Amino acid sequence: MVRSTAAVRAVPQSGEAARLALGPTTALGALLAGVLAWAYWPVLVRLWKDWDDPNYSAGPLVPLAAMWILWNDRAALRNCAVRACWWGLLLLIAAQAANLFGLVYLYESAERYSIVLTIAGLVLLVVGPALLWRVRWVLAFLALMVPLPGQVHNRIAGPLQEFASLSTTFVLELAGVDVARQGNVITLDGQVPIGISEACGGLRMLTAFVMVAAVLAFLVQRPRWQRATLVLCSVPVAIICNVARTSVTAVLYLYVDSDVARHFFHDFAGITMMPLAIVILIGELWLMNFLAPPATTAGAGPALKSRL
Repeated sequence: MVRSTAAVRAVPQSGEAARLALGPTTALGALLAGVLAWAYWPVLVRLWKDWDDPNYSAGPLVPLAAMWILWNDRAALRNCAVRACWWGLLLLIAAQAANLFGLVYLYESAERYSIVLTIAGLVLLVVGPALLWRVRWVLAFLALMVPLPGQVHNRIAGPLQEFASLSTTFVLELAGVDVARQGNVITLDGQVPIGISEACGGLRMLTAFVMVAAVLAFLVQRPRWQRATLVLCSVPVAIICNVARTSVTAVLYLYVDSDVARHFFHDFAGITMMPLAIVILIGELWLMNFLAPPATTAGAGPALKSRL
């Protein structure tokens, strides 16, 4: 059957339809984003202040990294079908219920995590389930910008601090240093006491390394199990790097100068540990690439074209 020219012209191509719908969709998305920023402004202000905590200083980088990941994946996002889905209203209602719960019961984490749920609801409402499914891990990644709830923080920070004290003592003993430990205070050569404070426990390094590992997992072309392994391995990598940091700092306190040790711990070591962690994570990728046949890693990721 032959269709008339008029009929053919009356049916726009899929790419053209997407372009025609892009203007209203962008305008609606911008309007809703503005309403979202206005509604959550007090929550965002308090969140920004909490990012001053050294343990969560990497928080502001999470939204920037998420936008960069989306930009890097823009070609695939353009191919997603764009259609409004009213199920997004249910997500928005659930998000506002969580926000109200946090406001009434003074549970800030509920208010903050509701931001991520609200963004997911807006994506589903404005552009539909196909694009929401495409960016689902990016939305989950946004949760890393929220500081841990108080109870979770205390359950993690305390054991990390104790482990840092034990591990630093063990490493120094292996190095031949006369060291004694009492709680979280270690004494070097019987005369130089050093306190392993909560800031030395490694929570700051842990939150930063998990974020870096998550971004790297987004970008590499690997099977899902390898990406998950990469993120999970960032935890022991952060702990190992922190123990190396505290051990070197203790040696500097003993043999060099306390001011030099403090500057090393807060400045130089904080800068060098991140490249070291990235090198270790890339080494893990190389090892997994060596153990897994190349055919199993081809085409596993949507973003980065080169293999590590």
